Amino acid sequence: MEKTKKQGLQGYFLTTFLIGLGFFTMGLMDPLYDTYVPIFLARFIDKNSIIGMFMTLDNVLAIFLIPVFSALSDRTHTKIGRRMPYILICLPVAAIAFSLVPYAALKSLLFLVLLIFVLNLFKQAVRGPVVALMPDMIPGNLRSEANGVINTMGGIATIVGTIALARLMNVAIKVPGFEEKQKEILAFPVASVLVILAVLLLFLFVHESKGKGSADKDGKNEPILKSLKAILGEKDKSALFILLSLLLWFIGYQGILPFVGLYSTNILKTSSGTASLAAGMVGVAYAIFAIPSGRFAHLHGRRKSIRGALLFLVVILLLVYFHDSFTAAWSVNGRKFSFWALLFLFGIFWVTVVTNSFPMLWQMSTYQTVGIYTGLYYFFSQLASIISPPITGAFIDKFGYRAIFLYGCVAMFIAFLLMGHVHRGEPEQEAEEPQKG
Repeated sequence: MEKTKKQGLQGYFLTTFLIGLGFFTMGLMDPLYDTYVPIFLARFIDKNSIIGMFMTLDNVLAIFLIPVFSALSDRTHTKIGRRMPYILICLPVAAIAFSLVPYAALKSLLFLVLLIFVLNLFKQAVRGPVVALMPDMIPGNLRSEANGVINTMGGIATIVGTIALARLMNVAIKVPGFEEKQKEILAFPVASVLVILAVLLLFLFVHESKGKGSADKDGKNEPILKSLKAILGEKDKSALFILLSLLLWFIGYQGILPFVGLYSTNILKTSSGTASLAAGMVGVAYAIFAIPSGRFAHLHGRRKSIRGALLFLVVILLLVYFHDSFTAAWSVNGRKFSFWALLFLFGIFWVTVVTNSFPMLWQMSTYQTVGIYTGLYYFFSQLASIISPPITGAFIDKFGYRAIFLYGCVAMFIAFLLMGHVHRGEPEQEAEEPQKG
């Protein structure tokens, strides 16, 4: 332990970067999927409610597949590791399906829906093992900083996907079976090639046998349900309270972000072309401050960092709630830029919460239960993404768009209170074994 503290993240930076390629692939695919798949579906489907149903398929599959495959990877022991088999199989299949999605959209709804299902099936199945690879390889006291590096790569990938690759959708290319060249194709296969290259680099240069917990790989593995029951039944309820906290802060986040574009166009009267920049401000702040937020928590404590960030989020969301009335007399540009500035601030403190919450959960786990804790994180975060948007949609219908910010403010404050009951998860507590009731 002392050696890793002195060495710092520098000794693990290459490994962290390579593991971050897994997050980079998700960051490439997700924005293209979210932006263009609804457009593809609209070629065959007139009702937005049905399109929305298909667009929630990834969240529905995630809530079931990520916990299951995360836990299964805990119990997988092969010569190439316990996470790598899932990465080598699932990510290339997901990449191939992703590359064919725009082609399927030229053919038939059935072909398109089939590929959407296959893509989400394999992408969500591999997400847990990809994420759990990091705590397998990186010492506990460095995970906040490592998670900052990885989140930065995910943020950069999102920017690359939305700015660079999206431009390829305007390039017409020759498609088998069609006489004329077709647009809205090229970004998907290019992103898929990058995903497969990332998988090859992971396989060639990240060796799980050298991971920090590899010496424990022959340790006793309890059944998944028994391990889950033991986690939730611990006398110290830190794990349970951080899971409830993240459910609340993701409820706040997922209730706001899907509607900021509509808020921009309907309340601030921005153009549709600039409406996406509101959410983009959060993404830019996320990419810039992921690493500093991990470093800050390393120096000052993860729990304090998260609770402090949650309080700032409460204040910022209150300011956003009153923004419309406070700036009513301002020019359109003044209202727009001040709104973006507030969302940029939101992104700074949001990334502080996200970057350090995963390492806290991992710190509470053992080598045998890293995947289970990873799956629980995704279960609660994906649950929020399913239940929160319909609730805020109803709030908008009844109280107007501003209500979503007050809703998010309350959710963040409850999360702050719940985090007060979390007493484990700091780097120096790595060797402690939780007492069970």
